Amino acid sequence: MNFGKGRMMTRLSGKVALVTGSARGIGKTIVERFAAEGAVVVLSDVTNEAAAAETLAGVVGAGGKGMVVMFDVSDAAQVDAAVQRIVSEQGRIDVLVNNAGITRDNLLMRLPEDDFDAVVRTNLKGTFLLTKFVSRHMIKQRSGRIINMSSVVGQMGNAGQSNYSAAKAGIIGFTKSMARELASRGVTVNAIAPGFIMTAMTEALPENVRKAFLDQIPLGRFGNPEDVADLAAYLASDGAAYVTGQVIGINGGLYM
Repeated sequence: MNFGKGRMMTRLSGKVALVTGSARGIGKTIVERFAAEGAVVVLSDVTNEAAAAETLAGVVGAGGKGMVVMFDVSDAAQVDAAVQRIVSEQGRIDVLVNNAGITRDNLLMRLPEDDFDAVVRTNLKGTFLLTKFVSRHMIKQRSGRIINMSSVVGQMGNAGQSNYSAAKAGIIGFTKSMARELASRGVTVNAIAPGFIMTAMTEALPENVRKAFLDQIPLGRFGNPEDVADLAAYLASDGAAYVTGQVIGINGGLYM
């Protein structure tokens, strides 16, 4: 990662961006892209502090600025404390990316209630809590960008992912409602619905499973985290000031 070479933009210069679940995967790539575009990035995770610190070190080493704040997105007290700390140290929060999420896949007949609750609590309740506490500050600023990470399975469903699909579908409805509530205060709220994106988790899938997914994608390839980060950077920028309440898919045509 080198912010001094290649494509360099400053659309997010001076903005403070909080990205949850950003120690690795898509969240990490979004953080790196935001920092490259001039944002002060706030990384967060619930357990992987070492990975978050490593990502931040890479950002700082490349000339960026940021901080790490560890907290559980499903715990209201922890979220409140984390948001207050960020505002105290950085002065404001301009961009929120609700990216933190987990999976507990199983067919419905075998799905433990605890696994259903855990996925909804992290993915959906976490999005609710972060939006609730961060939007208070954005309302005072009369500006802000909230980007919620949904999923293609929240739009089309997927066998063995009833809990994950329900949570991600809930994020879509939540996004549209928040867009209507916050629009008059200059705060936009949008959702990104990624399809099959290549991360460490998806790369570990058996070859036959990956091929089965690939056969369903019209573009004939899997997405990259950079594809998602590009869209997130646009939605976070001033150029997206007239975009709100939208669900934008990045899925290669898997769902149209």
